[in-house]
Amino acid sequence: MPYLVLYMGATRTQIYLTERKRTALDARRRREGKTLAAVVRDAIDAYLGVPATADVQRILDGSFGSIPDFKIPPRRDAWRKRERRLGLRG
Repeated sequence: MPYLVLYMGATRTQIYLTERKRTALDARRRREGKTLAAVVRDAIDAYLGVPATADVQRILDGSFGSIPDFKIPPRRDAWRKRERRLGLRG
């Protein structure tokens, strides 16, 4: 029977958790549909400062308006050509 071996280039690490923490992690992994290991890695990434979605949004928000002179060309002509091509307009 064929099988797939995944290599992450990682080091196995064992930790001890209180029953309360383990119960909370189990609930979270079920909610997110992830393995316990994936939830723990996500938590470690957050602790170490790996950018999360909220950080990316904050960075994008901070760059908004950084090129105030940028002109967006009107799409009116492109939409009319598309409508004609699709037979929606004569």
